[in-house]
Amino acid sequence: MEARIDKWLWAVRLYKTRSMATDACKKGQVTMNGTTMKPSKTIKEGDVVSVRKPPITYTFRVLKAIENRVGAKLVPEMLENITPKEQYDLLEMSKISGFANRMRGTGRPTKKERRDLDEFLSDDFGTGFLFFDDEEEEME
Repeated sequence: MEARIDKWLWAVRLYKTRSMATDACKKGQVTMNGTTMKPSKTIKEGDVVSVRKPPITYTFRVLKAIENRVGAKLVPEMLENITPKEQYDLLEMSKISGFANRMRGTGRPTKKERRDLDEFLSDDFGTGFLFFDDEEEEME
């Protein structure tokens, strides 16, 4: 039995929608034996498909070529995950380093930065802004 690669990716729940699976194929994120796959290419049982979802590349062996979406409990009967352990280690490293790569002062403040900012702007230290009342008195 054969199936279109975009339909199979959607049917085994690797992508949420079929159009997302089609777009991934068009962008070159889906390969088989090192060759990028067009959405209409057919796959058969025993093929090894690689799907690049940054930062890692997942590798799957096709056990059944289907085109109709199946329940999540039936997915292990349709594919075998043969992704190397190094790829999952890479995923863990990117999760850990995701917080360390933020440049100071960019994006949303951390909890500590927010507390420091609140403390600076609180009445304990004044308003944090300098107001000169003397200039107003001289103008009058």
